[in-house]
Amino acid sequence: MKRILLFVATNLAVVVVLGIVASLLGVNRYLTANGLNLGALLGFALIMGFGGAIISLLISKPVAKWSSGVQVIDGSEGPDERWIVETVRRFADKAGIGMPEVGIFPGEPNAFATGAFKNSALVAVSTGLLQGMTRDEVEAVIGHEVAHIANGDMVTMTLIQGVMNTFVVFLSRVVGYLVDSWLSRGEQRSGPGIGYFVTTIVLDILLGFLAAIIVAWFSRQREFRADRGAAQLMGRKQPMINALARLGGMVPGDLPKGLQTAGITSGVGKLFSTHPPIEERIAALQGT
Repeated sequence: MKRILLFVATNLAVVVVLGIVASLLGVNRYLTANGLNLGALLGFALIMGFGGAIISLLISKPVAKWSSGVQVIDGSEGPDERWIVETVRRFADKAGIGMPEVGIFPGEPNAFATGAFKNSALVAVSTGLLQGMTRDEVEAVIGHEVAHIANGDMVTMTLIQGVMNTFVVFLSRVVGYLVDSWLSRGEQRSGPGIGYFVTTIVLDILLGFLAAIIVAWFSRQREFRADRGAAQLMGRKQPMINALARLGGMVPGDLPKGLQTAGITSGVGKLFSTHPPIEERIAALQGT
């Protein structure tokens, strides 16, 4: 359950790098001697916005493995590992997706699934989760993660993040141009001034927070759907309810920065939380 912050943080880093490279190479051709070319700016914003999101998606699995210390298993390591792999295989077959890679990572209770494609994803669970839950509860958590893959949640989040990125890049540069034009009125110059660069940087950050709130809202809706998906894969909803109740009494371990909002819980406040409160998830599942 720790895909989204990793994805968003990586995406933000990629967008920043692309922006710097574009500026150094003089790609900002939407700024002309005659003013702002909105068509060219929109094209630039689309490339920047979706470029960052798509690159983040494509590298999500190797970055997740590296940042959380995932050890990929194939079931030959022992009976517990064999059970985990076979559980993932059974759910993957039932969900109609290719067999994901399976991994275990050290730490307190947590789990995640990630990857750009349904048929080559990764499901990983922590040692703390395996030690702190019953097999039925672990199975429910694995079902939840497989449901995320089957629902195509990473692709959906890529599209949403791409739209948000495009909005941020486009609007910040329009406002930056207007502010710079007002500050430099009466001056003769061929390119943007300091007002443009300062305004776009500030708005990239501020609008980025607004975009993060919207992305987090969509992420919360996915969690309800994945909970239902786990219940469907198991054929009963009580194990998922029990797993959620168990998680409510646990303290998830610290995750690497950039992974935290994609984990089991998020402590950055409701607007930025990528997961609904445990109580709401249980109530929603009981009501289905």
